[in-house]
Amino acid sequence: MSDVLKNRRILLIIGGGIAAYKSLELIRRLRDQGASVRCVLTQAGAEFVTPLSLGTLSGDKVYTDLFDLTDTATIGHIELSRDADLLVVVPATADLLAKMSAGLAGDLATTLLIATDKPVLVAPAMNVCMWTHRATQRNVEQLMADGIHFVGPNDGDMACGEFGPGRMAEPAEILAAIDAHFSENEFSGNPPLKGRRILVTSGPTHEPIDPVRYLANRSSGKQGHAIATALARMGADVTLVSGPTNLTAPAGVNLKRVETAREMLAACEAALPADVAICAAAVADWRVDIDATQKIKKEAGAATPSLTLVENPDILATISKMKKGRPALVIGFAAETEKVIEHAVAKRARKGCDWIVANDVSPESGVMGGDLNTVHLISDGGQEDWPLLPKQAVAERLARAIAAHFEPKKTKS
Repeated sequence: MSDVLKNRRILLIIGGGIAAYKSLELIRRLRDQGASVRCVLTQAGAEFVTPLSLGTLSGDKVYTDLFDLTDTATIGHIELSRDADLLVVVPATADLLAKMSAGLAGDLATTLLIATDKPVLVAPAMNVCMWTHRATQRNVEQLMADGIHFVGPNDGDMACGEFGPGRMAEPAEILAAIDAHFSENEFSGNPPLKGRRILVTSGPTHEPIDPVRYLANRSSGKQGHAIATALARMGADVTLVSGPTNLTAPAGVNLKRVETAREMLAACEAALPADVAICAAAVADWRVDIDATQKIKKEAGAATPSLTLVENPDILATISKMKKGRPALVIGFAAETEKVIEHAVAKRARKGCDWIVANDVSPESGVMGGDLNTVHLISDGGQEDWPLLPKQAVAERLARAIAAHFEPKKTKS
């Protein structure tokens, strides 16, 4: 992900739910990013994971008992609650959320949560009826008002056999939320992309067939919007040209909404000059040669209408090959269903862009329209293979790579 987690101290509180097993993967991922992890295991949590497992992965003592005299003598629950940079509760059960909302302090976990002066992030996990219950939602509203941060829950299958909201966020999503928390603080004083103008395209395009039908693709726009958000957080002046999506406008971003590829190209040209152009939109390659002014009717016995397709403008190639006013860095995306790297390398050469971000969007990958992504960054410097990450984390990582690209090169003395 990034160096933002290096040497960060995370106090992980494990609640009593079947999702507690995911805490083991989260610990591994946090330590891989250079963070130190100290675990507090509730009595209910110990029914699902063991202190031995947590201690082995974290490399630290696991705390369980509020009244352990040894622990009290060496660190104390007040110091333990304030020694960390961030407290993370996984899973945050309905019981834990209720106790946090009421300010109860009947065991080590709840005592730490009320004694801390550090930020708290919770990842709820519970049955769908428990999550949607008025009492739980009332507690969530109170905790949000108190400044508690939330990641998830997601919709999904549950251990009880039901489906709906209440499934705990995946470790990669929780890791991204932790990373984003520290990134916001890291960039508050001296954002590395301050003064940089960056153009980002996102979403699909809709190419009309007639007034009620169009050609399109399955792009959700989540990755492009996440990139725009990450760049803005790092201080960039971002123009986001987006095709039709169901996403809200990212904060601090100049959003231009378009429908077709031709409208997207015009909006991009109007947004130039820029230091960077990132073409993350899934632009339709073709459009119908003539737009029907009336709905094409299906008549009984009539022949099936034929559509003649013509090629849409190539936005990435147009920007990459500009002779005047070309951005210093042009980044394309290659969404492929097979031979991902091979096709991406060929696309980069063909389009003339500087970097290309390749990913597998075959049906079995589950990436198209989803929340996770596995990408490969290809440039003159070679190929970087990034792990499976939430799209927000991919965006953060790409934004950091862009910032590093513009950093003054150090010369050897």
